[in-house]
Amino acid sequence: MLARLIGFAAAITMLFGVANVYAADLNDTQIAHIAYTAGQIDIAAAELALEKSSNEDVRRFAENMVSDHTAVNEQALALVEKLGVTPEDNETSQTLSKQADLKRAELAGLSGPAFDRAYVENEVAYHQAVNDALANLLIPAASNEELKALLSTGLEIFTGHQQHAENVLEMIQ
Repeated sequence: MLARLIGFAAAITMLFGVANVYAADLNDTQIAHIAYTAGQIDIAAAELALEKSSNEDVRRFAENMVSDHTAVNEQALALVEKLGVTPEDNETSQTLSKQADLKRAELAGLSGPAFDRAYVENEVAYHQAVNDALANLLIPAASNEELKALLSTGLEIFTGHQQHAENVLEMIQ
């Protein structure tokens, strides 16, 4: 399990690392799309956990993910509407979605404690990678101050998610 966690974290980090090479080329509409996509990925993973898990700690965590990521994504949509822009799909968003689909298919094949562990390990790795990308790529590359502020708020929330996931992982080990 630890090897899978490290492998997934490395893949996501590598993805954002590759994107970092092109950070100067990212515009705010692409950054908004990446951030929104990352939230949608976590919502989908949490919904799968709510379907498959009977562990109360895992379920509470998943409910929190759905609630918080939905709220942040709604704020993002309100901001792009206010600014009169449309989030722009891009290679990073597409790659994130493809990797998430593969991970979701892997998780869907698990059940019971094996699912719970794999889901929460994935959440730890995913939040580590997304938080790193927010802090070191997306926030610095954003030019609109309102977008930077929203991303910074998201980073604070998602740092809490990472800590929460780490705590749940300790409880279910």
